[in-house]
Amino acid sequence: MKYLLIVVVLLSFLGCAENQESIKEAKFANSIQTMRFDFYHHGNAEIEYFTFDEALNDGPWAGNSAKPIDNLRLGKYLFEVKDGSGSTLYSQGFASIYGEWETTPEAKKQWGVYHESLRFPWPDENVKIVLYKRNDENEFDICWEYDLELTHYKVNHAYAPAVNEVFPIKISGNPTECIDIVVLGEGYTLEEKSKFLADAHNFSNALSESNSFSGLKNNLNIRAVFTPSATSGCNHPHQEIYKGSALGVTYGAFDSERYALTTENKTVRNIASAVPYEFTAILMNDSIYGGGGIYNLYITAAASNDFKEYLFVHEFGHHFADLADEYYTSATSYEMGGTIKEPWELNVTIQTEHSAIKWNELIDPTMPLPTPWDKEKFDTHSIEIQKIRTEMRKRKAPEYQMTKLFRQQQNHEDSLFKTMENYGKVGLFEGAQYHALGVYRSAHNCTMFTRTLEFCPACVRAFNLVGERYLK
Repeated sequence: MKYLLIVVVLLSFLGCAENQESIKEAKFANSIQTMRFDFYHHGNAEIEYFTFDEALNDGPWAGNSAKPIDNLRLGKYLFEVKDGSGSTLYSQGFASIYGEWETTPEAKKQWGVYHESLRFPWPDENVKIVLYKRNDENEFDICWEYDLELTHYKVNHAYAPAVNEVFPIKISGNPTECIDIVVLGEGYTLEEKSKFLADAHNFSNALSESNSFSGLKNNLNIRAVFTPSATSGCNHPHQEIYKGSALGVTYGAFDSERYALTTENKTVRNIASAVPYEFTAILMNDSIYGGGGIYNLYITAAASNDFKEYLFVHEFGHHFADLADEYYTSATSYEMGGTIKEPWELNVTIQTEHSAIKWNELIDPTMPLPTPWDKEKFDTHSIEIQKIRTEMRKRKAPEYQMTKLFRQQQNHEDSLFKTMENYGKVGLFEGAQYHALGVYRSAHNCTMFTRTLEFCPACVRAFNLVGERYLK
């Protein structure tokens, strides 16, 4: 009888805790709602079009209503929501799969169509959606305008959240005062739910321990939404491993073997709507190295790979702060233009004058610009590793061999950097964003450069600048 009483009390306590969380969410649900504006983005390398799909209630708004305007204006695209007088009610920069696809060789040969969404606070009146795209000078031009009437038959005011199971991983406070991340699972069967939750906690710990979130980790809300798949693991077309999974994530995006994306935007958005969110992490139940990150869309990352912590934080750097890759010896699927313009990303630059560098306040006035480093020695080794890596991929080498190669590369690079002039200092180091010459980063090493877990000072600065908008 005594043990029965203990069980009853314990269950009562758990029920109480659940109810408290429900009460918090219920109170929040009475606040501003989220409009999700869905559309189709289609075209080719030369031309693009947009077609309205629908607008619907995506649940309680998680953003900071006191900071509706995006002053950083990062990303290839930017949208504004304007009222009848032309005043901007809300704005946000973003990137998209289409924006990457149109730079690939495939876009020169055929048309493509991608489903996309814009999310913003539900307006009180009819609004105009204005979409901008960067031109060759990195300035924004209008590429589409749409007058949205709230009484349109394709505007659904009802909130119908996904019925998937929700698990709080890390809750720091009210969604409107925190950075809210939804974690989805891809390639987890119903029997692998406990593994998904463990992977979600690993993801949360990696973000919290990252130096990029050193000033933000106490303002993170991370909630997991379980999305069971029929089979375990993800699709690998280059390795002739074919699977169908809940969210449609597949390796081999843009014919790049380790790049993983999903084009099932509506499916991802519908499931994510179960919780208030601003950022999305899709954890892949897979051990093969790979992932992807798109600014203000989502990340994917192999949650069972030996480098999972690196994949989590590197891809989140793309997604959260629109960080550019700082490496330049790896092959990419994109066609880089011949003329280099000043990048909009906050962690790379072509400027060499101290006052014009984005992170100039972090650079000692006596530091030589550009900053000397043993680039030739690093490049020689890195290019050789890329040759070995390419050969291993062609013969479909086992993953443990690839992991061993990556570890050897990481150890060599870590040791090499420590012997170099100006190691540990902030400066202007040549080689970044797929360009060996003419583009600069802020330090020898960074999570956006190699597989280290330490972000460079320019990246940490970018995280803090972006994070400010979401905090009280």
